[in-house]
Amino acid sequence: MTEDVRNIALGVVAVAIGALIGWFARTYLWNSKLRRKQAFFGLPDNSESLLVVNRDGGGPDLSVKRHDVFALLELSAIIKDCGAHAQVIAHDMARQGFGERTEFCVGGPASNRRMAAHMHSLLPGIRVNADPEPGPDRGAFQIGSERYRLEPGKSEYVIVARLTAGQEQDARPVFLFCGQLPVTNQAATRYLARNHERLARKHGGNTFVLLLKVVNSQAYGPDVVELVGDVTRAAQAPAPAPVASRGAHRAK
Repeated sequence: MTEDVRNIALGVVAVAIGALIGWFARTYLWNSKLRRKQAFFGLPDNSESLLVVNRDGGGPDLSVKRHDVFALLELSAIIKDCGAHAQVIAHDMARQGFGERTEFCVGGPASNRRMAAHMHSLLPGIRVNADPEPGPDRGAFQIGSERYRLEPGKSEYVIVARLTAGQEQDARPVFLFCGQLPVTNQAATRYLARNHERLARKHGGNTFVLLLKVVNSQAYGPDVVELVGDVTRAAQAPAPAPVASRGAHRAK
């Protein structure tokens, strides 16, 4: 074997080894990223999860509003990426505790009994005005002493929460998407899908409750979202006595 041939052979071997190391490194990083995502959502390989939705119009058939369907699609993509499985179930058919399977609950407490139960038990510091009569506080959120009014198409709010309720380490979390309008539910699920890595770094596997503001949905749909703040402490505190409205809250 001549010197030139030997150098070519060594070069080919070096390239092959480099490519193999690169492939292992990319695979390791991809697997690490996937495991972190699975841990945050409580969705290990081949696990089961629940998608809990309300019934549109209160009819006997499971008919979901358009924006809530889009929210379910956002969540379904997350579940599929984690290698898990999902079951869609109506809010009035979900009669079980939580911790066994990851749960994604979509919709406000006025139309979703499951959401109402979770908020009453785990987020007593949040009140949602479900008065069917028109008025300035209809649909408003009260979190602690702050009130967030609904301005349809202009300024709408939604709660995104990851709840563990002090369960065992391997218990599955519950995710709540409680919006003033269906478009806010879609905005919230999209926000979680885009920001889950940052949220996992900040909160780990702990409970958190975030308040988001959907801006000018009549023009931008669910795409323009502002983080109003982390309201975990206020949401978990005992509900305060009712206070007089001070007008629409302006997020800073």
